[in-house]
Amino acid sequence: MAESEKGERKGVDLDSILVEEIGQFGKYQILTLALAAFPVMFSAFAAGEYIFTTARVPSRCLIPQCDTENPEYAPPWILNAIPGTSLDSFDNCEKYANSSTITPRNVCPADWFNRNEVVPCDAYVYENTLSVVYDFDMACNEWQRSLIGTIRTVGTLLVLPITGYISDRWGRRVALTINAFNTGWIGLVRSFVNTYEWFLVLEVLESTVGAGAYSSCYILVTELVGPKYRVIAGATISTLFALGQVILGFIAWGVPSWRPLTQVLYAPQLLVVTYFWILSESVRWLLSKGRYEEAETILKKAAKRNNKELSEKSLQALRDNAEYEKTAEKPKEPWLPLLVIRSKVILFRCCVSPIWWITNTLVYYGMSINAVNLSGNRYLNYIAVAAVEIPGYWTAILLLDRVGRKPVLIGAYFLCAACQFAFAFMPDGNEGLSLAIYLIGKYSIAVVMTSVYVYTAELYPTKYRHSLFAFSSMIGRLGSITAPLTPALAQEVWEPFPSVLFGSFAALSGLLIFTTPETLGTKLPDTMEEAEQLGSRRI
Repeated sequence: MAESEKGERKGVDLDSILVEEIGQFGKYQILTLALAAFPVMFSAFAAGEYIFTTARVPSRCLIPQCDTENPEYAPPWILNAIPGTSLDSFDNCEKYANSSTITPRNVCPADWFNRNEVVPCDAYVYENTLSVVYDFDMACNEWQRSLIGTIRTVGTLLVLPITGYISDRWGRRVALTINAFNTGWIGLVRSFVNTYEWFLVLEVLESTVGAGAYSSCYILVTELVGPKYRVIAGATISTLFALGQVILGFIAWGVPSWRPLTQVLYAPQLLVVTYFWILSESVRWLLSKGRYEEAETILKKAAKRNNKELSEKSLQALRDNAEYEKTAEKPKEPWLPLLVIRSKVILFRCCVSPIWWITNTLVYYGMSINAVNLSGNRYLNYIAVAAVEIPGYWTAILLLDRVGRKPVLIGAYFLCAACQFAFAFMPDGNEGLSLAIYLIGKYSIAVVMTSVYVYTAELYPTKYRHSLFAFSSMIGRLGSITAPLTPALAQEVWEPFPSVLFGSFAALSGLLIFTTPETLGTKLPDTMEEAEQLGSRRI
């Protein structure tokens, strides 16, 4: 009698099908990864463009009695009217009080000003017009400028449950195309706005309904490859994101004005909507939804592309499960928060792992944002800081299965902390050494980023892994929300403050890793009880 006739079924083991029949990483998976490369790099454009479009623009006070109709940023007389030490170093936000009402132009003697009294600017002259800082007249309002990045990252927090719902309800392919298309058209509209308020609204709207393209690609690709290549596929996606940041730096260097730059970056993203017809849906998602006929069609297509053949045994298992799904009753799921509260071990991990994720996003995005404020060419600095992530991702892949999860994470966190503190208190005049330490710090947080994805997933049971992993990731967005404010903290509070903050969080996270079990060589837990016993069970 068939399994379906007994009211039972054999589960479809997709990993076994990939390993034994279709191939874990053949032409079909490579093609899917190649297609995913574009929306991943476009996600990097969207995540980082505000670093350039809202970049700080040097400014000074407008001196009405001295400035001409088209004022020069640093005229020869500037130190007569504005406090400073040279034509390259003068106050951006204050001027000497007037001691005269004379209003001729082209001359500006010092005796026109009271050098014992300094007053705020009434209006400003900008060094260039490349950023929204000029268009929205934000010369000395550093907090208003930094708020743009924070508002954007608030949207990346909101997008997680929205994209998760779309992805789980209608599929990874639908979530990807909706997010990419929304990013493209909203970004283009934003390039035409003329008010700060509308710019903010469109920033948060774009990230809220469009920033989920990266996670959709990540899940789609990792669900398609075999278990042997899953971590490598994830690292490849991360590498493509870093490559997107590098390309962004070069594009911003070549198109520095914010409106055309935004249009160049966002217009190509509209093409990703074609992926709805080009890209196949995740087989794993189709199986989880009981859509076995569609899964069978895609598996046959994958097998053919990889020059393989799906066995009759697997085909029959798919058909038996399809029949079973039509009559099976779904068991009632227990409420997850209650299960977590009942388990002190899992509850502790749910308190600790979000701190790792807050550190990751705070340091990762904070270092990218502050890279443009380092001495030297800001575009080259940003490119170097993005490029150094790539060896970090592959270092993690090289070490995780050799020395263990905990040693890699502890070492990378502590190395990052040491670099942050060293950079914060580095004496002036050591620009080359400072940049090298900065790059090592970014390299180490890239090692952490890849490692913590793997480690966090391994700490939780299969049935609730996605939900508990998503909880840590969502709380971790508090770090990326705070990161855009760090340039303002450096300017308004204390210049080394961001690096000290990054280092403190990295050191704390490294210490917290000691409190959780090593997962190298352990079987992935399927139940809460197995997850609680991690560290004592080996495969």
